[in-house]
Amino acid sequence: MTAFLEAIGYGSWGLHALVWLPLLGVAPVLVGPESRAKKVAFWWSAGVFVLSLGLWWSFVPGSAELQMASERPWIGAWGVHYALGVDGISLFMVLLTTFTTPVAILGAFNYIQKKERGFYALMLLLETGVVGVFLATDLFLFYVFFELTLVPMYFIVGVWGGERRVYAAVKFFLYTAFGSLLMLVAILYLHARAGALSGDPSFLIADLMRVPLSLQEQLWLFGAFALAFSIKVPLFPLHTWLPDAHVEAPTPGSVVLAAVLLKMGTYGFLRFLLPLFPAASAHPAVVSTMMILGVVGIIYAAWVAAVQPDAKKLVAYTSVAHMGFVVIGVFALTVNGLQGGLVVMISHGISTGALFLLLGMLYERRHTRLIAEFGGLARVAPMLATAFVITALASIGLPGTSGFVGEFLALLGAFEARPLLAILATTGVIFAGYYMLPMVQKVFFNALDRDENRQVADLSPREIAILAPLVVLMVGIGVNPAPIMERMEPSVRAVIERVEGVEVDLGLAELGVRADIDDPDEPESPEVAQ
Repeated sequence: MTAFLEAIGYGSWGLHALVWLPLLGVAPVLVGPESRAKKVAFWWSAGVFVLSLGLWWSFVPGSAELQMASERPWIGAWGVHYALGVDGISLFMVLLTTFTTPVAILGAFNYIQKKERGFYALMLLLETGVVGVFLATDLFLFYVFFELTLVPMYFIVGVWGGERRVYAAVKFFLYTAFGSLLMLVAILYLHARAGALSGDPSFLIADLMRVPLSLQEQLWLFGAFALAFSIKVPLFPLHTWLPDAHVEAPTPGSVVLAAVLLKMGTYGFLRFLLPLFPAASAHPAVVSTMMILGVVGIIYAAWVAAVQPDAKKLVAYTSVAHMGFVVIGVFALTVNGLQGGLVVMISHGISTGALFLLLGMLYERRHTRLIAEFGGLARVAPMLATAFVITALASIGLPGTSGFVGEFLALLGAFEARPLLAILATTGVIFAGYYMLPMVQKVFFNALDRDENRQVADLSPREIAILAPLVVLMVGIGVNPAPIMERMEPSVRAVIERVEGVEVDLGLAELGVRADIDDPDEPESPEVAQ
């Protein structure tokens, strides 16, 4: 396969195709008949996913460098470049996006009944924006894609959502747009500093990493970027937009929101915060603050989820808890922590996306999401129950599933850095069982005492095709995570080494100053002696 990809020059055009092909797919979706829009969108997005699989074989596992990178001037006067590249951090985010999109579209076939062309066109536009976020290596280009994702998601929630869809869409837009504007100010400041330093303005991340910044500057810039990314994650206490957006969004919107849009925030931590502002990222106050917020989010979201009567809102709060594990893993600043955070991002995208799909299937059958309205469904829909149980266990983090691998490594890395916080975060695993298992029990294994539930149909062939690959990935990654780990490890180590290098430099500088002041045995200079 590698030889074939080299023969067709995949490395020179593959990334560009992954970014722009979904956008090109908008045209045939819009101009075709309404009845064929979903099929065109599905097969187009499936083709993009097949094309993205070439990244797996083209990627060289042992390298931390950007691969398949390309760079060309876009707006020369401003130093803006059209620059793309992939490394071990972005690789799996791209694959998760291209995999999730056709799955979500296939899951929408029965759910979306109005304005189908507009909906599926927005799904493809959203895919372009998200893939662009994960591949852009120019900060201006990244910001354009980052903002682009707001538009289709706003309309997906606001047009095809539930009763309070407009409220949820506006709240989602205002929260994320506010954080993005502060990040834009920080981007412009960095750009100005880079131009003043070299005389050649640039938004390239590699150039901005060479800009010397004082600790105070880094802390302010870190705060601006961190706010934008923390809202997107979302990190407690900036999470309040998420439950509303999830509950009101249509099923495919919830799937994409959980699987990939939230990852744009945690990806931003790894791609921008740590490399651009290493001294601020390693500052003890920053590390403690971020890890405490992550732990609070884990515990708080679990407690709130446990009392939700709406199954979809319960699953929405689990996203806050799972992203808390990512945050503590990232800011542990250890290889185990960062790798664990990345695996949690992947696992959460698969398992929580599957949970929203399963809840959507239940809603199509019963037109309710209230847990109390169900009961005994395992007797009439055993395949649906089996898929739900496996997915719920993966979400909890049962050993042998993808959730366990990520949470274990994140907690291990956190324990290396902050043992007490890691112990507190570990209680989140217990609480996960407390909110997830009772829901599974009530929906599938309680008494079948409602006539409406006796008529619930089992999975259709289309639904089996949707869920089967998700279940395989949950178990496959849990049993054998090595292929993923070896591809992400060099890039993770490069990020850690950059942060640790700054810590060492600052430490040596501080020791040098103290030595000049405190060392009584150091001989005086001739000028002083005289």
